[in-house]
Amino acid sequence: MDIEDFDFDLPEELIAQTPLKDRAASRLLVLSRNTKQVEHHHFKEIKTYFKKGDCLVLNDTRVLPARLYGVKEDTGANVEVLLLHQQKKDTWEVLAKPAKKVKLGTELVFGGGKLKATCTGFKEHGGRILEFSYDGIFYEVLDDLGEMPLPPYIKEQLPEGEKDRYQTVFAKEQGSAAAPTAGLHFTNELLTEIKEMGVKVVFITLHVGLGTFRPVSVDNIDDHKMHAEFYQMTSETADILNKVKKDKGRIISVGTTSTRTLETIARDHKGTFAASSGWTDIFIYPPYEFKAIDGLITNFHLPKSTLIMLVSALTDKNTILSAYNTAVDENYRFFSFGDAMLIL
Repeated sequence: MDIEDFDFDLPEELIAQTPLKDRAASRLLVLSRNTKQVEHHHFKEIKTYFKKGDCLVLNDTRVLPARLYGVKEDTGANVEVLLLHQQKKDTWEVLAKPAKKVKLGTELVFGGGKLKATCTGFKEHGGRILEFSYDGIFYEVLDDLGEMPLPPYIKEQLPEGEKDRYQTVFAKEQGSAAAPTAGLHFTNELLTEIKEMGVKVVFITLHVGLGTFRPVSVDNIDDHKMHAEFYQMTSETADILNKVKKDKGRIISVGTTSTRTLETIARDHKGTFAASSGWTDIFIYPPYEFKAIDGLITNFHLPKSTLIMLVSALTDKNTILSAYNTAVDENYRFFSFGDAMLIL
C-alpha cells in the first residue's frame, strides 16, 4: 500500500498550538463504523455513547520533562537531548541534536553542572546512550531542568505552572517521551460520571518512545519498521477485560497507544488478555483484523502517519479520509492539543 494513499490537505491554522482551559470542552466527531455517518458533539457528551457493561481502557503513562538543553564540557557547544527510555538506573537511550557533536566519550553538562552525562554508545537515527551523574533524586533534577517534549508542530512551550496540561489527569507511570493525547480530554469528573453509569474504567501502560517522532520514510508502508515501545498490563486489568468480552460488552480503547498494547496482548494470547509486559513494535494498518477493541477514542493525526493508518484499519481508508475532510471543513482543531474522534 502506498504512503500517498494516506495523505490529506490540512491548513496550518487548524493545528492546535495551545490546550483548552477545560479539557472536556474540546469538540468530538463521532464516526459510525456501520453507517459511515458522522455526528458533531463536544467531548463532555461522549458518555452518551457508552452503556453499562462497556469498558474504557486508558494509558496511564506519565510524560517526563524529557527535553534537556546542555553544552559539551570541553567546547561549550550547545546540545539538545531528548530522553527516550531508561535502560538501567542512570543509563538512558536518547535522541541528541546535533548528533554528530555527541561522540563516544563526549561529556555533557546541564543546568550549570546539576546534571552531567557521558556518551557510552550509539543508536540509529541520531540515538545515543548516555550515563548520567547527579546529586539527589534523578526525577527531581529532571523536573527542575527539563522541558516537556512537545511535538515539533507546537511552536511554543507551555507556560510555567501549566506543564500538567500535557499530562492526562490519570498519569501515573513515569517513562514516556510524549503524551497519550486522546486521554488529555478526560477530567476526573467525567471519568466519575462514566463509572457511575456502570462502565468499567481500567488502565494499561505504554511508554511512548522514538516511534512517535519518526516519520514514515518509505513509499510502500509494508516496508516501514516500527520502533519498539515498552508496555505492561496487570492481572486485575486482564481479568476485567476478559469478563467484559465474555459478557458481550464493548472494549473502547482511549488512544492509539492503548490500542497497540491491547492488540499486542490479544494477538499473543489468542484473543484473550493476560498479565503481560514487554516491548511491542506492532504496526496496524489496512487490512487488519482487530482482536481486542470494539471502539476507539483518538485525536486527529498527521497526514501519512502510522497513526492515521491505524485508525483507517478500524473502518477503511476512504471513510477515515472523508471524516478528516469533514473535520477540516468544520474547523476542528488537529493533533496533540486538538479535538477528538470517537469511532464505534
